[in-house]
Amino acid sequence: MEYLLPLFILLPLIGFLISLLIPRRHELALSRTAYLTAGVQFFLILAFTIWWSFKGWPSLNVKEMVVYRSTGYEFFVDLYYDRVSAVYLLVGALLTFMITIYSRYYLHREAGFKRFFNTVLFFFTGFAITILAGNFETLFIGWEVLGVSSFLLIAFYRERYLPVKNAVKVFSIYRIGDVGLILAMWASHHLWHENITFHKLHNYELVHHQLAGHSAIGIFVSLCILLAAMAKSAQLPFSSWLPRAMEGPTPSSAIFYGSLSVHIGVFLLLRTFPFWEHQTSVRVIIGAVGLLTSLLASPTARVQSSVKAQIAYSSIAQIGLIFIEVALGLELLALIHFAGNAFLRTYQLLVSPSVVTYLIREQFYNFKPRAHTFEDSLPKRLEYTMYVLSLKEWNLDTFMYRWWWNPLKKLGRRMDVFNINRSIAVLFPFFVAGVFLVFNKHYLSPALLHALPAVAAGISLLLVLRAFTERRHVRRALAMVVMAHFWVALAISFNEHFDQSHNLIYLSGVVLSGVVAVFAINRLRRTERNVDMGRFHGHVFEHPRIALMFLLAALGLAGFPITPTFLGEDLIYSHIHPDQLLLAFMVAMSFVLNGLALIRIYARVFLGPHVKTYHEVAYRSS
Repeated sequence: MEYLLPLFILLPLIGFLISLLIPRRHELALSRTAYLTAGVQFFLILAFTIWWSFKGWPSLNVKEMVVYRSTGYEFFVDLYYDRVSAVYLLVGALLTFMITIYSRYYLHREAGFKRFFNTVLFFFTGFAITILAGNFETLFIGWEVLGVSSFLLIAFYRERYLPVKNAVKVFSIYRIGDVGLILAMWASHHLWHENITFHKLHNYELVHHQLAGHSAIGIFVSLCILLAAMAKSAQLPFSSWLPRAMEGPTPSSAIFYGSLSVHIGVFLLLRTFPFWEHQTSVRVIIGAVGLLTSLLASPTARVQSSVKAQIAYSSIAQIGLIFIEVALGLELLALIHFAGNAFLRTYQLLVSPSVVTYLIREQFYNFKPRAHTFEDSLPKRLEYTMYVLSLKEWNLDTFMYRWWWNPLKKLGRRMDVFNINRSIAVLFPFFVAGVFLVFNKHYLSPALLHALPAVAAGISLLLVLRAFTERRHVRRALAMVVMAHFWVALAISFNEHFDQSHNLIYLSGVVLSGVVAVFAINRLRRTERNVDMGRFHGHVFEHPRIALMFLLAALGLAGFPITPTFLGEDLIYSHIHPDQLLLAFMVAMSFVLNGLALIRIYARVFLGPHVKTYHEVAYRSS
């Protein structure tokens, strides 16, 4: 029975690959490929679930494929199926099936018709991988696919300013969640000394015995998982990204940010529940996060002027309640709540244009005075304060910018000394000296050997910070991202028993992707003089192939699954020791910020209103 599980990933993947081959003018073939893929997937999962229920609801686990094996480390793809997977797969396939049929008419003759269905099937593939993942590595593959496809769908109207800007903003929040998941994977490796599967987490004796002597690591892993879930499910303080994600087409808003993608954080908590269910402090924190989010999101939803924003904050409030249910151990109730909230928000978003039309008409003919509400019984000063704060969305955007992004940007801009010429001239001799010390580690004192990895990782983080805040030269930013990867490789090389073949795997993907990215930019510069990052240029309209080439190269540099860079990053983390928390955090931040820097380059150079005046340009507020 378990050997049928790969079929649920292969089917959407095949549909995605077929859709890439269909010409853009064949709308009917594109839409049929999408809804037939989702429809067949739904009926297969339904039949499989019925058969599975007659077998007694067993938990299915299959080790599908070993990607890489070395001494003390094994990277393998593992699939797992239980009732959580069954509910999520059934709801996801049914909603995707309905949305693809709806989109056939909604996006008829839209310029990005093919691109929309390609991205939907790409998302559907990532969703299936995430839900069926049997270990953290497999889950992270689907997790990254969801993040990239979300960015592409929010920026679907790529000739406009706000969709592109909000796509970058949402992607940046997703990358914060990636920090949590990366650190959770790292700590989990050292806790279990293996690539632990979710199936083994249901062994109470095994988990209890391991956490009894390593309670601090257990709490650290649980809090990292919670950080990833909060970012993905738009819980406080990350709630403000969800209304911004509604800039994409209404069908994508309905399926992703109203129903499926926004509930992935809940899925992560449900999947790892056996690990943290006996950690009372973690359960209290999860419940408190959900409660606070619900209390703040509910009044915020009631004062929004946009229908999509109202639905977004209503969904955030309900997901906060689901967080409380998960913390209380009410798995069945959380699954029912997820399905109900997903179907309701999808329906609300799909009918929202019609509802707005009806309300505009009705207000002239059937005026009704505002009904008395709970807030009217509060003191007026408190009522007005809550109204203003809700109208400002509790200043969540300001909080994120003031305490997170602005300090990073200020730090990056103060490092103007790290331009491409000076950084090579100053850092290259130090890098050569570091390589020499790696092969002569026996001459170093233990204290120096312990400090050098953190120093090298710190230089990598400074380089990628400078690349992230670069406003002018594209090739300079790319060079700094590549150099940052080399410094990360040097940092881990100081740890004992490190196999340099792992660095070859890691840096082979970095070098190949970096060469392709520079080639794409150089080819663009042959015809376009204006290729800086001071504004959006929209060059994708005249150079779509170069834009696609650069995007693929950027994903390779950022460690997109399953590139050599992605495998190398996982190998590198397997060699960071448990007492090197600072090193693990700096490497994670370096990986996260280089992904942001690359996506920012892609958005600035290829997306947004076109720099040339003879193309139609939308207003920034449109």
